[in-house]
Amino acid sequence: MVTFRKMVAEESVKIKEIDRSETINLIYVQQGPDIVEVVTDLECVRWDENQIRQLEERYHFELINGGTAVGSFDNELLVGFGVLAHNFRGANRDQLQVDLMYVSQNYRRQGIATRIIQELSWIAKRKGAKYLYISSTETESAVNFYRSCGSAAAEEIDPELFEKEPKDIHMIITL
Repeated sequence: MVTFRKMVAEESVKIKEIDRSETINLIYVQQGPDIVEVVTDLECVRWDENQIRQLEERYHFELINGGTAVGSFDNELLVGFGVLAHNFRGANRDQLQVDLMYVSQNYRRQGIATRIIQELSWIAKRKGAKYLYISSTETESAVNFYRSCGSAAAEEIDPELFEKEPKDIHMIITL
């Protein structure tokens, strides 16, 4: 049985339990306010040790600075998680970013990501946010997931996040 709960900073070491692998046949490219489809043939494999270390550091940084993580567990195995960043963004400082969001391959399409985004939305509202800011990987599965959660293309693209991940698709979910 899959359960959900808030995670703590020290659980960053569990990130390596996630299997993010997938076959990617379609990606999206952001061209100004438009999002354009591009057919591709890619394999996204499990993270290497360096990528795991970077994700653990990012997760830990957000949590020790006031961010929140929600995890999904199958017994003790981490099968999905999302991180709500600690700092407000946007011209009105009313957006909180979903910084990390992953569900293991064998657990996808079971409502886990939807439940995590619902929990993060509720937490963001309690913190005073009016929007979730999404800087999503450009894959069809990720973009379509956020669209199914009610996201729309961000009218104001966060320059810091764009600089970090220029290929990401930037979206907003109204809370």
